[in-house]
Amino acid sequence: MARGTVQKMKPYLFLLPMLAFAVGFCYYPAVKTFLYSLSSVNFKGEITGFVGLDNFRYLFSRPDFSTAIRNTLQLSLINTPVTIFITVLLARLCAVKKPGHSVYELLFSLPMAVSMSAAAMMFKVLLSPAASPINAVLGVNIDWLGSRSTAMYGIMLLTVWMGIGFNFLLFLSALRNIPSSVLEAAQMDGAGPVKRFFHVELPMISPTLFYVLCTNLVQAVMTSGPIIILTDGGPARSTTTLIFMMYSSGYGSSNYSLAACISLITFLITLLFTIGAFALEGKRVSE
Repeated sequence: MARGTVQKMKPYLFLLPMLAFAVGFCYYPAVKTFLYSLSSVNFKGEITGFVGLDNFRYLFSRPDFSTAIRNTLQLSLINTPVTIFITVLLARLCAVKKPGHSVYELLFSLPMAVSMSAAAMMFKVLLSPAASPINAVLGVNIDWLGSRSTAMYGIMLLTVWMGIGFNFLLFLSALRNIPSSVLEAAQMDGAGPVKRFFHVELPMISPTLFYVLCTNLVQAVMTSGPIIILTDGGPARSTTTLIFMMYSSGYGSSNYSLAACISLITFLITLLFTIGAFALEGKRVSE
């Protein structure tokens, strides 16, 4: 009887380490964040009183909060489709193996081997008004990261470049795994390269496309590293996103209640993006 009980409990015992990590690093912080958002918290992180929705009322009354939401949405809704478009195009160009294919495949996947801090410093040089190769090529003198009108686009250049490597590998693998018989049948039916791409290849890689869409949306909403390193939310809050505002409120001002409220709002925005992606998945993704 005891042996049978142990056998039944064995699968749950294997799950215990994972559950311990989930509780310690996911569920407990989530519950604590929710409690912080409804409470008054001192600089030590100790709850000193219950305030209900007062923290949210204060957050919504701040003009920089609406700016942070607008910047977050702008970054997410521009960065994600641009990154996907570039990586799908690059993967399609490399789908058929040609002489020297390993060289340019390595070059396209290289961004995933570069740390965010190192990439940020490289782009700080590339976008500086004094020694910017981009300005030299375009024949302009723009302070990309120091101007309110261009700072966010400078951040987007970095985040798009950082997202190319891993997405490229996913799309390249998906395109190369399309059965050759399917492509040959489409070609025999008279479908040209463009028609084959839009009517055969894209539907065949739609599960990968859906996965990349979801992960890129989440990563775009959570962008903070480039902003902390390059612009510190400026100039004039033009690059202040929700995550940066949460970081500056929590770590800069020790206002943990406000940071908790911002994190919950960010979670809701990410959840809405994910729900929208799943709604699109039900109509567009092929198995």
